[in-house]
Formats: sequence, C-alpha cells, structure tokens
Amino acid sequence: MALTDTQWARIEPLLPDRTPRRVVGGVDHRQVIDAIAFKYRTGCPSDEDHLRG
Repeated sequence: MALTDTQWARIEPLLPDRTPRRVVGGVDHRQVIDAIAFKYRTGCPSDEDHLRG
C-alpha cells in the first residue's frame, strides 16, 4: 500500500530539497518513502542478505 496523497502532503515538506548534490538526476523521495514503508510493513529481507551466504 503506497502513501496516500494526504500522507505525502504531510511528509514532503520535511524532506530536503531535490537539488542534486552528488546524485545525478536527483531522487524521487516518494518512491524511497514507499519502499521504506513496504520493507517495514512486510519485514522482507534486504536484497543483500543472499550475498552473505
């Protein structure tokens, strides 16, 4: 379940501006927050866990 527009409207002003400093093209903050929320809700393992062996 992705963030609603209302939830996003409350969070967006708290994030840093999207002016790229080191990342070319910037980052879509909403996608990052949705991914973090998904990982928190589902408890899915990190993509790197399979590399630890």
